[in-house]
This record gives sequence, C-alpha cells and structure tokens, in this order.
Amino acid sequence: MMMMKLIFMMIMLFFMCFKKKMFWMIQNMIFVTMFIFMMFNSNMLFMNNLGYKFGLDKISYFLVLLSIWISGLMIMASFKVYLSKFYVTFFMINIMFLLIMLIFTFSSLNLFLFYLFFEGSLIPVMLLILGWGVQPERIQAGMYLLFYTLFVSLPLLMGIFFLKNYFNTLMICMLKNFFENYIILYLVMIMAFLVKIPMYFVHLWLPKAHVEAPISGSMILAGVMLKLGGYGIIRVISLFSLMNMKLNNVIISVSMIGALIVSLMCFFQVDMKAMVAYSSVAHMGMMLAGLMTQTNWGFSGAYIVMIGHGLCSSGLFCLVNLNYERLFSRNMLLNKGMLSIMPTMSMWWFMFLSSNMSAPPSLNLLGEINLINSLLMWSYLMMFLVLVMSFFFAGYNLYLFSFVQQGNYLINLNNFFINNLREILLLILHWVPLNLLILKMEFLIFI
Repeated sequence: MMMMKLIFMMIMLFFMCFKKKMFWMIQNMIFVTMFIFMMFNSNMLFMNNLGYKFGLDKISYFLVLLSIWISGLMIMASFKVYLSKFYVTFFMINIMFLLIMLIFTFSSLNLFLFYLFFEGSLIPVMLLILGWGVQPERIQAGMYLLFYTLFVSLPLLMGIFFLKNYFNTLMICMLKNFFENYIILYLVMIMAFLVKIPMYFVHLWLPKAHVEAPISGSMILAGVMLKLGGYGIIRVISLFSLMNMKLNNVIISVSMIGALIVSLMCFFQVDMKAMVAYSSVAHMGMMLAGLMTQTNWGFSGAYIVMIGHGLCSSGLFCLVNLNYERLFSRNMLLNKGMLSIMPTMSMWWFMFLSSNMSAPPSLNLLGEINLINSLLMWSYLMMFLVLVMSFFFAGYNLYLFSFVQQGNYLINLNNFFINNLREILLLILHWVPLNLLILKMEFLIFI
C-alpha cells in the first residue's frame, strides 16, 4: 500500500506538468514527497512496503530517496529553461517520467519489470540531452548513450528469459545460485550493468553524454543513472556468486587499472565538465572493484560510495554550470581567478572538491575506507594500486581547484552577477546530506 501511495502521488504530479505556471509547485511537491517517503515505516532488515510487484528493502530505500532528491534539485538548477520558456511543459513531463521510471526500477521485485524500467529510464535522459543540450555534438552523444546501452540490453533480456524457463519465476528473492559453469549467462546478465556503471573500456559514452547534456541531464546521469548499474549488479550477482569467484579477478583488475588510467586522464582535461565526468568514471571503477569482491565490506563500501558520489558529483556539475552561466565557457583557461570575483563560490568549490577526494566527514570517505578494506582482503597486491589511486584522486581535485580559483581573471569579463539564494540553496541541499548522513552510517553498512 505504501508503495502505491508514492507511485500515485508521482503520477498525479506527472499530470500537473500539463498545467501552466506549475514549475516551482512541482519542485516543492517533489520535496514534500521525499519527506513523506522518509516517514515510511521502513524495516531495514527485510523487504517491506510490499505490493504485488513492488517493494523496498534497505538497498532500494536510499536509492529511491536519492532519485527523488536529485529530481527536485534538477528542477531548481534548470532556472535557465524556465526563464527562456524553452518547452518548459515538455521539460517537466520528461523529468517526472524519468523519476517515475527510476522509482519503479529501484522498487521492482520482478526481474523482467526491473529490466523494463531500467531500459525505459534511458529514453527521457536521451531526450534531455537531445532537446536541451546546446552543442551540435549532442546528437552524437545521444547515439553513443543509446547504442552502448542497446547493444548489451538484448542479451540481458535473453538471459532473463532463460532464467524464467529455468526457475519458472522471475521474482528476485526466489532465484537461487545454481550457475557454476554458465559463463555466457554470467556475462550477458552482468554486461548491461557494467556498461551502465560504466566500467573502463565501455565508458566512452559517459564523458560525451555529460559534456553535451544540460545541467539537469548531467545531474541525473551522475546522481542516479550510474547507480542503476551498481544496483543491478547487487541484485543479480547473488545468482552467480560461484561463477563470479572464478571471473571476478578479471573485472577487478580492469576496473582498478582503468580507474588509475582515467584519474591520470583528468590531469589533461581542459573542459571542467569533462574532468568531473572522468572523475566519476574513476570513482565508479573503484566501486565496481569493491562490489566484485563479494565481501560485506565491499558491498557496504560500494553502496555508500554510490550514495555519496551521487550527491557530490551532482553538486560539482552544478558548480561548473554556475561558472558556465556567467562566462559562457567551461574552458579552464578562461575560468581563472574566481577567488577574487566570487569568493563565496570558491568556498563551495573547496567543500565539494574536498568531498570528491574523500576528505572527512563526507560519505565518500566512509565508502572508500570500506572499499579499501575489501580490496586488501581480496589481494594484498591491491595496496599499491589503491595507494597511487588515492594520491591521484586528491591530485586532480586540487589541480581543478587551484586552476579555476587562482590566477588573474580575464580583464574583458565584466558580465558577472552576484550569487543568488537559489544557487546557494541548491549547493547546500547537495552538501548537507553528503556530509551529515555519516552520522547515520549504521543504516548504510551491511554487517
């Protein structure tokens, strides 16, 4: 019943989008929905709020919460769309449709329904990039996003049909681990999620999509869409735990070395958005490696990093967008000397970049400590990779901060306007949960 209440409220909000002048009303109602959802009687140990095909457990609960929160903040960040009156109604319909799809995805108990909504959430994101992106390359970015995902989604569907034939049910809680030697089944079931995370080698769509997307597209991509991959693996990997023990060394090695290479690539980016996007790939690589160790530390660390990275990365994209709205460029060579022009914004840059490099008290720190524990339990040789990666994580964040904030600003930039309350509130609503949720870490650790 509780899930039905949430879903009906979302569907009513979807219809409100058709009315004129409902932009801020819908945003406020999304936040109200989030507070109602927080009050749900959520027993963290079991599946609850069960309907016929939908239910929540500890893993789904915080990811649905994150989806609702980020969707509200997306509307707050998209003030330019509202001011320019550029298809505002369609924009709101798109965001609400995406939110409904994400809630359905995270709360599906049936594997086929999960697949349906997992793929359905791709369409509104692609429409956001194609419709509200500003550069001609957005069409190429949309095609990358579509075809990377479609190429691996049909095999996943075939794998789901095989499971239906084998078990005669697709309820996730009733599927058991029998597949010790089914390598192809393991690969087709897991590949779609590896592309979504994205794992190194299949990550090329992500920086392209981020650079071309509007701010709302970047926020939902970094905040929630990458988490669909991690969530899918958490759900599916219990089926293949024996198979995974044989093959996880390949995925962990590729993820960790890929994360190291990508964090090095961050040092020669000149587009701020591309740099934040590549840092997402590096963090997700470490998250995937921890997840694949199949330890309690690994699961907890991956889950905490998913939540923490969703808030932190989304906040960083907001900051990049605030600079872009003033300078009309994301080039780091032009975005210099911000400390002397916008000191308040420099403080926010520092706070988000310090969270991104896993400084206390952010969720990223807690998650990475768990991930490092799990990786060292898996192999002591990981110590060298983890050491170098942590150094580079800090390195490119400091590089971005010093490059953008220090130095002389261009003398012909006279179009700055002071920060308004909407922007500061937007950043506060990212930063506060990112750094205060560590006080309730017992909800996030699966031990």
